[in-house]
Amino acid sequence: MTTVATAPAAQSGTTPGRKRTSSGGGIGRYILVRFLLIFPTIFILVSMVFWLMRTTGDPITAALGGKLGPEQLAERIHEAGYDRPILIQYVEYLGQIFTGNFGTTISTNRPVVEVLTTYGAATAELAFYSLLVAFIVGIPLGMVAAYWRDKGQDAGLRVFAILCYATPVFFSGLLFKLVFAVWLDILPVSGRASTRAELEMQMLPHKTGFYTIDAIQTGNPAVLADVLQHAVLPALALGLLTAGVFLRLVRANVIGTLGTDYVDAARSRGVSEFRLVSKHAYRPALIPIITVIGLQIALLLGGAVLTETTFEWKGLGFMLSEFLKARDFVAVQGIVALLAVIVALSNFIVDIIAAIIDPRVRY
Repeated sequence: MTTVATAPAAQSGTTPGRKRTSSGGGIGRYILVRFLLIFPTIFILVSMVFWLMRTTGDPITAALGGKLGPEQLAERIHEAGYDRPILIQYVEYLGQIFTGNFGTTISTNRPVVEVLTTYGAATAELAFYSLLVAFIVGIPLGMVAAYWRDKGQDAGLRVFAILCYATPVFFSGLLFKLVFAVWLDILPVSGRASTRAELEMQMLPHKTGFYTIDAIQTGNPAVLADVLQHAVLPALALGLLTAGVFLRLVRANVIGTLGTDYVDAARSRGVSEFRLVSKHAYRPALIPIITVIGLQIALLLGGAVLTETTFEWKGLGFMLSEFLKARDFVAVQGIVALLAVIVALSNFIVDIIAAIIDPRVRY
């Protein structure tokens, strides 16, 4: 009798403990796996850039070929070590990146790290403003489209979303410049700030490179207003690209959530359709948005090259285009390596947030 009675008790006592252990290990194992995936991602991207850049020859010949004589060119190639076997150069390049040494630019003779720190803040600031535009435009309009499902408003917003992510960012940027800077003359046409504002920010003892923060440090509202005005058009051109994706995603998920049982139960209690959309179906629909933010950050960084070139916004995208024109492959490799690290880390952070909010992501 005693044996029969205690065996189920022991089993029932151990089973929940095992479930708790596996559940706790689930999130820990997921975080560990996602973290370890950062390294092969960066390795593959950096390796691809290295080998693709070398398909046209060594960086010295690509950048200075035709500008130097054969003897001078050969001397520069030997000094830089580009006459050694390509595999040795590849291993050495990986070792330099691991220690944080991205080399020296060929066209300007500046350390690549200095270029990254000087212009990286501008790209980060543009990406932040663009994401802000994407959230402000995409999420509310997606909810409106779901509320007016299959009505004229919904059709119009879906067309708007398609135009947002199908229009090339350089074309929308030129269009915004034509309308708001030339015809209406209410916003600056290019740059991150006016000359007067930049001079005032340069006098700061502790500059951050983020013009919004530096403008606040000056204590001059006119400088802050000038910086924000210069950021409007680039942020709109790049942010609307992502806003279209958010709009379609929120619309589809809100419509899906409106068909669930708990929403039907709330509807049967007399809850209005507007409240169902804004309260009950809104939060669950944001989970897919969080999961795709990492991919959208990669899209923003890719679009930043065209946006910064269009608006002469001197960030990493602008400098990347300049170095490509100068065929400075050393600088290009360094910038792309940094962008690869940013994308990989962003995806890691987003994946962890998504796993915490929605446990189904882990399985």
